[in-house]
Amino acid sequence: MTLNPTSDDANLVILLLAAGASTRMRGGDKLMEPVSGQPLIAHLAQQARATGFSLFVTLPDLDHPRAGALHGAKLIPVPDADQGMSASIRAGIANLPDRTAGVMILPADMPEITTADFRTLADQFDGPDGTILRASSVDDHGQPHPGHPVLFPRRCFHALKTLTGDNGAKALLRGESVRHIPLPDRHALTDLDTPEDWAAWRADQNR
Repeated sequence: MTLNPTSDDANLVILLLAAGASTRMRGGDKLMEPVSGQPLIAHLAQQARATGFSLFVTLPDLDHPRAGALHGAKLIPVPDADQGMSASIRAGIANLPDRTAGVMILPADMPEITTADFRTLADQFDGPDGTILRASSVDDHGQPHPGHPVLFPRRCFHALKTLTGDNGAKALLRGESVRHIPLPDRHALTDLDTPEDWAAWRADQNR
């Protein structure tokens, strides 16, 4: 089911970062691992599109196999993806429509994020000059930790376009007053980088 964004948040965009090389998979591609009968990147894109918001996805190039798994998204090539996550963020922000009031950014290796999770952040959005919202979940010890997605208002776009290195937007977040938005279970924290991560996650899902 596709939800209809309200007038207050209709100019939100979701940006999936999918330009990484997946090197820790030792020859595999984590974003093409099957989740709910389709590649992870397709599953996460489906959850994003169901919000009714525009979806943008960064890729190493437009001929990458991941592109064939994506439908209904604006695909953004990142020729300097080897420079780290900041290159994907810079490219994504540079391609957003001028009317964009805020952008939800997350890496595309998070299989537990749902349409409802995106909406939870969107429902707390307080406009293009507002507060950064960051999803959080509890860890295995019951302690809350910040995770993804992170919703940046438009006032942050210039800073996002000048990021460097492979630490994403961590430096920007350290200098801001960020409001944490709780998501269920470990939704905001589960990202799967290695074959062992995938095996453990699948074993847990099958319990």
